[in-house]
Amino acid sequence: MSSSATLLPPLNLHARNLAPQRKDWFDPPPARPTLEAERRHRQENLAVAFRLFAQHGFDHGLAGHITARDPEWADHFWVNPLGLHFSQIKVSDLLLVNSQCEIVVGNGPLNRAAFAIHAALHETRPDIVAAAHTHSTYGKAWSALGRRLDPLTQDSCIFYEDHALFDDFTGVVLETDEGFRIGQALGNQKAVILQNHGILTAGPSVEAAAWWYIALENACHTQLLAEAAGVPRPIRPEVARHTHSQIGGPGGAHFTFKSLFDIVVREHPEVLQ
Repeated sequence: MSSSATLLPPLNLHARNLAPQRKDWFDPPPARPTLEAERRHRQENLAVAFRLFAQHGFDHGLAGHITARDPEWADHFWVNPLGLHFSQIKVSDLLLVNSQCEIVVGNGPLNRAAFAIHAALHETRPDIVAAAHTHSTYGKAWSALGRRLDPLTQDSCIFYEDHALFDDFTGVVLETDEGFRIGQALGNQKAVILQNHGILTAGPSVEAAAWWYIALENACHTQLLAEAAGVPRPIRPEVARHTHSQIGGPGGAHFTFKSLFDIVVREHPEVLQ
């Protein structure tokens, strides 16, 4: 044997689980014990989500916002300040905004479009903890077609019969009445394509909303490529529906986001400051 060969340590049978058990990827995460712990959890995930969006190139201009409902004051949400690049956002930079468009915690300024869209969504959908919207390239390109996505791949089935189309673009969203109309289009689904604007996702956690945004952008990219190459062959409806039931829930989103969260925190620990 070569002297440079790596020797594996012997298997430690004493490290075996005394009571082997199933622990699947879709098991729900444990609840935080206090409101303050839950608030901190949402803030940390929100700050890291912005770093991830920057890494994925979802940082065009000043457009883009992710919000997280405060666990104690349900009509308040945490959001990024206008003008601070996603790649620089820390927990301490986040703003707490109330339903009157007032900054309760933080210095601002506040993106008016962020308030107009997200305040309405959080009011319309009490089950939503977080929502994400940016002007990502492939989401914008797909939105210009004015269509919902087809179930072309296993991954795109996450959104099968679970995303909507809002086809009434009227310019920059500055008033909550348009935010309410976007909320009506979203309905009880996890995503909406904003025609001539981009994409938006919403979910029961920051982890879900953020990962679903990344996944939706990828689905838009995939379908654009497939249609440019030829005539795609969609998955049969019954199979797409079954696949959605397997991978469309928030459990997979939670663990996928967690794997990315750990990398960001290890490489940029200041994000939690």
